[in-house]
Amino acid sequence: MLAWVALSCNCTQAGAEKKAALADAVTSYLPRTLEALENGLIDEGMASKVFEATACASREVAAEVDSRLTFENKNPGSLRRMANSLLMRVDPEEYEQRRRAKTAARMVEIRHGDHGSSTLFAELPSDRAQAIYALCDRYALDKKRQGDMRTTDQLRADGLVELCLGGECGGKPTAQVFVYIDLPTLTGLRNNPAELAGCGEISPEMAREIAFDPNSVWNRIVSEPMTGLPIDMGRKSYRPSKKMRRYVQVLHRTCYLPGCFRPAQYSDLDHIQPWSEGGGTDKINFRPFCRVHHGLCDEPGWEFHTDDDGTITVTTPDGRTYTEKPTGFC
Repeated sequence: MLAWVALSCNCTQAGAEKKAALADAVTSYLPRTLEALENGLIDEGMASKVFEATACASREVAAEVDSRLTFENKNPGSLRRMANSLLMRVDPEEYEQRRRAKTAARMVEIRHGDHGSSTLFAELPSDRAQAIYALCDRYALDKKRQGDMRTTDQLRADGLVELCLGGECGGKPTAQVFVYIDLPTLTGLRNNPAELAGCGEISPEMAREIAFDPNSVWNRIVSEPMTGLPIDMGRKSYRPSKKMRRYVQVLHRTCYLPGCFRPAQYSDLDHIQPWSEGGGTDKINFRPFCRVHHGLCDEPGWEFHTDDDGTITVTTPDGRTYTEKPTGFC
């Protein structure tokens, strides 16, 4: 049977096995994923993201996750994030066991390629991986500001080499990585999922480990129980102060464009109402955009609107709208 699938789909035996496993899943315990696939809301690749995220769980748990998924205006990354978040909520004990097993299985691997190039893989806990990437990204941005002509990808790679081999940064972490956790969860009174900016939701156990680690280099952001908002830090000038920039980064967490998960602390800040038109430099009038999506603000046909509750609506040049509710605090 698998050989027939491989021939029919013009794929390898391994590819046929993946297709067969996906077909079994969507026709047995992932019915809403199948419905979304049949209705054209998602493609096979996106359906496989749901299957891959839930394959580690029992069929009963996977079916419960499937029943809670929403598929409208989702890209592969956001759909898998949602599936992972639901999996943590539906089956928190098993999720935590798998997380600890993954941490225990951390490893580094090298694969040698052609033309004197090799690929280095590291299977790490998400917070460590995010911190390393953020540090390399900060290195690249600093070099770019100094006029370095290397590409950003080249600079990140060169920064990783310098950091590992004792280069100019001396191995000292200077990047900002934010971990969001509500106060009751931090104190152990609740077990709500926390969030690692740029990565997604993490288990409360992992968040507490980060928060109370005396050697932690991550910024823990604890939400105020009554309002869930950090303290406002205004400034009447075009450029935001460091405190205001940090406030906006903490508030929004990631790039403003729905579906983009680049951490806000490595994004540009943009005035919602232009400064030249009377827009203020305050928490309400700022939004973070990654460097790629920042340019869309000045492109014809692109419109960005924020409701009073923080709901974001993006209108594209063809008139389509995409809406995303604010992440808020945990």
